[in-house]
Amino acid sequence: MKRREFVSAALTGGALLLTGKRFAAQEAKLADARIDVLLDEPIGRIAPEIYGHFVEHLGGVVYDGVWVGENSKIPNTGGIRNAIVEAMKRIKASVIRWPGGCFADSYNWRDGVGPRKDRPRRPNFWIDAQEWPKGAPDGPWKYDTNHFGSDDFLRFCQLSGAQPYLAANLRSLTARDFYEWVDYCNSPAGATTLAEMRAAAGQREPWRVRYWGIGNESWGCGGNFTPEEYAMEFRRFAEWVPRYGLNLAFIGSGPNGGDLSWSRRFFGRLAEKGGFGRLWGWGLHHYSWNVTGGRTNNWFEGKGDAVKYPNDEWYELLSEADRMETLITDHWSVMGEFDRQRRVKLVVDEWGAWYKPGSEVHPTHLLGQQSTIRDAVLAGLTLDTFHRHADKVAMANIAQLVNCLQSLFLAHEDKFILTPTYHVFELYAAHQGAQSLRTNVSAPRISYTRNGKPATMRGLNGSASIRDRQVTLTVTNPDPNAARETEIAVRGATIKEISVTTLVANDIHAHNSFDNPRVIEPQASQAQTPRGGVLIHSFAPASVTQLQITLA
Repeated sequence: MKRREFVSAALTGGALLLTGKRFAAQEAKLADARIDVLLDEPIGRIAPEIYGHFVEHLGGVVYDGVWVGENSKIPNTGGIRNAIVEAMKRIKASVIRWPGGCFADSYNWRDGVGPRKDRPRRPNFWIDAQEWPKGAPDGPWKYDTNHFGSDDFLRFCQLSGAQPYLAANLRSLTARDFYEWVDYCNSPAGATTLAEMRAAAGQREPWRVRYWGIGNESWGCGGNFTPEEYAMEFRRFAEWVPRYGLNLAFIGSGPNGGDLSWSRRFFGRLAEKGGFGRLWGWGLHHYSWNVTGGRTNNWFEGKGDAVKYPNDEWYELLSEADRMETLITDHWSVMGEFDRQRRVKLVVDEWGAWYKPGSEVHPTHLLGQQSTIRDAVLAGLTLDTFHRHADKVAMANIAQLVNCLQSLFLAHEDKFILTPTYHVFELYAAHQGAQSLRTNVSAPRISYTRNGKPATMRGLNGSASIRDRQVTLTVTNPDPNAARETEIAVRGATIKEISVTTLVANDIHAHNSFDNPRVIEPQASQAQTPRGGVLIHSFAPASVTQLQITLA
């Protein structure tokens, strides 16, 4: 079958059920892959916080993205763009990280509180970035007005229904400044001077912020510390912080990708005084990008294009995303050498695709980029990986929310669109809070060329979860050229009913734009009423699919 026929089949209901001898006779002709969902092998609860987001004062994320100002003609609530709030509610946004990123360790929280007219303007951390688009004018993205501060961010979280995750400045502020920020956010009404300052800003009751990052990328822009130095700083910042009855969750600045030494040396030093009681989560950052001649860790080297790419770059990027599996298991193993009780979980608080400049929708959007069906497949592949390790990963934050890297939204002035990545979060929302199940996926590997040499990657990627008698199975087919006929079985139960929704595009370079915002959207097929047995489904090329399976 040709690619267009495969896509058409997926969108009109490419699933069928075969039973008994009929299945045995046709299995070889129809299926070259298999998925087994094992009901009696639960992995753990899928924390809703895995579906977290990231807002940094970087380019057009805050100013032009989230914040439009109270006097804007753009529909807003207290200066916050209404469109983004409503879209976040639809995907059950769980947690949002702010104010960075590298910006966090240059930020003084006091600059962003009090009357806006009195707030100071400061040079943004990213003002000298090499990747600014040509013609980018000066503005709040370079000289931060601090019109969007702590209370504004926390109100954005409140409106969106998400929990806040604040990243503290460890590089250029003191432990006392951190202590006082916690006081400002969480002290009971009228209890302290900072509580009164919060009330004067319009928030009498405490914000009750639970998640706190102690620095960001402390191996790099967050201070260039050694792991041992950072362990000492972490202990100093996290000790004796007022809790006000909250179970505060402190998140450490973990490794850059596969740097196992950073994890091992930090945990070794922290263990010297039994410091695991203060550490709730261990941060992990991993970005996927293409670089001609092979991958490096230089963020500013020439990466691949967001929209114009050959098949080899498609495969290479998704292979980089698939490294997340090994990163999780490797760092988890190192953490277990010291934390034998497994008190500390992994927090993948920066992940996503990163391309070279040129596809941003406006010159003020530093690190802005378009989002194609390739980014949707990457997002689905990564979220499925987190589900398979629900016992290890407690939170994750895609980078970033709007107008930057692998965004869910693109916005400029009154224009606002959803990207394919948003639609993946929408498809996968049913997994939140459900029980992850062991899911065996077997399929022929895909062959491609990597830096002139033969390489392979897995042919299908997926995960499953259950809530009551409802199984959610999500699957990505990373092959842009061929559908994958797959036999699906739910072990330990009989299938009663199935509905299928697929995100796919006829052109693997397709993307949503301000002029044509609905090029890529989920397409629902007709629900099927099986009589029992095994499901055969054709996963379209370059697709993300959700199957909702009701059990008898």
